[in-house]
Amino acid sequence: MSENTSTTAIKLCGLTKTFGHVIANSDVSMEIKKGEILALLGENGSGKTTLMNMIAGIYYPDEGKILIDDKEVSIGSPRDAFRYGIGMVHQHFKLIDVLTAAENITLGENGRLDMKKTVARIKDICDKYGFDIDPNQKVYNMSVSQKQTVEIVKVLYRGADILILDEPTAVLTPQETEKLFKVLSNMKKDGKAIIIITHKLNEVQEISDRVAVLRQGHYIGDLITAETNAQEMTDMMVGHKVELNIDRPEYKGEKVPRIVVNGLNIRNEEGIEKLKDVSFSVNSGEILGIAGISGCGQKELLEAIAGLQVVESGSIKYIDENGKESELVGMEPLDITELGVTLSFVPEDRLGMGLVGNMDLADNMMLRSFRNNSTPFTDRKNPHELADRIVSELDVKTPSIETEVRKLSGGNVQKVLVGREISNTPSVLMTAYAVRGLDINSSYAIYDLINQQKMKGVAVIFVGEDLDVLLQLSDRILVLCDGQVSGIVDGKSADKNQVGMMMTKLGGEDKNNEE
Repeated sequence: MSENTSTTAIKLCGLTKTFGHVIANSDVSMEIKKGEILALLGENGSGKTTLMNMIAGIYYPDEGKILIDDKEVSIGSPRDAFRYGIGMVHQHFKLIDVLTAAENITLGENGRLDMKKTVARIKDICDKYGFDIDPNQKVYNMSVSQKQTVEIVKVLYRGADILILDEPTAVLTPQETEKLFKVLSNMKKDGKAIIIITHKLNEVQEISDRVAVLRQGHYIGDLITAETNAQEMTDMMVGHKVELNIDRPEYKGEKVPRIVVNGLNIRNEEGIEKLKDVSFSVNSGEILGIAGISGCGQKELLEAIAGLQVVESGSIKYIDENGKESELVGMEPLDITELGVTLSFVPEDRLGMGLVGNMDLADNMMLRSFRNNSTPFTDRKNPHELADRIVSELDVKTPSIETEVRKLSGGNVQKVLVGREISNTPSVLMTAYAVRGLDINSSYAIYDLINQQKMKGVAVIFVGEDLDVLLQLSDRILVLCDGQVSGIVDGKSADKNQVGMMMTKLGGEDKNNEE
């Protein structure tokens, strides 16, 4: 810790926030010190984001007070928060693509701007903390990590001494995460107070000084990171002991190809090549992980197999349990689904892409099954049973299965979406970002469900953001770089840094060819 950690930067005293009958935070009291990195942990719906939104001026507390440098303050808007030196970097960036980094950083500033002086000041901030950005580069030409850098520099430019980072490493490679942590360490040495919301406990142990835990809206307590471990943190979040091992059971049946992709080429609507000569296969009773930085072609690959993406050239064959081959390129998505090929893609907008917010849980289950009715009347029994099972198995926090989905927290909406798709008894299951934003307890429940599908002989294609999970869960990992296959490695023996390098560089001695 920094020498400044004896001084409190911000103190929360009895903060309470309710939304109707839902208590998001109840009498939360805690403090963050100058020159420390605090990790804020808790399950989905525990109140982490609501609490931080009160500090950042997005919500106003119903009860309690906030003290900055031991003085009570009223934060009624993000502008107020900036005035008190508080800046929040959200997981989904708030940048305008057609503007430069410098223009985004100064957006909303009053008065006439001298861009020459502005760029010089931005460079000073970058030099001081170790950032690497070009102030004159357009945002649409930037990588995810560069966009994140712009967001962090933006709050520093506006004078933030207290920084809140929401899932800052969610879409970063191991190498990019390492760079970010070096920057955060430099900011800590400069006396900044940094709060990180994350579910990655290995990163919590690496970068934080202290851990604060929320459970069901209540502040449970804090731990010195150096004196705790992942098991203790998880048990504290959940309230009981949780098994932290991701199983990789071995399928005992015969492994035969289910999907064979050969020479696949795809361009997007702007004519930009998204996939270049991609070839691979996935077998029954196998989990094939797909690794790659954000935007490297994972989405287009899965959508092409599901019939949702136009293919420029190449072949995608589905082989059923009788050995019959079907060419999927050119087929309608519904026909592909009826073959047993299911795509469960968890988008940033979970509602509107997969679920209907104004419908309840049971009716959202019915969206997958209503076509199978043999009578004009809608079957409501089976969807209700499925909704009950998903709520039970995935611990969905909801008053009842008749509750409208839009009234659930984001994490619970995701459990409903993923649970419905996995329960669809496919022969090929493609799942992308299945645990995006989920707490550790819910994530392990999803991993168990995916393994259950594998052990039934389902061929699983798993796209994830966490390399540690990919390495523990997958039998093989296909690595994409700039739309091309950089290599295919064995999940049991692959090294995290090796895969990280393959995600950013084509070919190399680590590349393994499929037989």
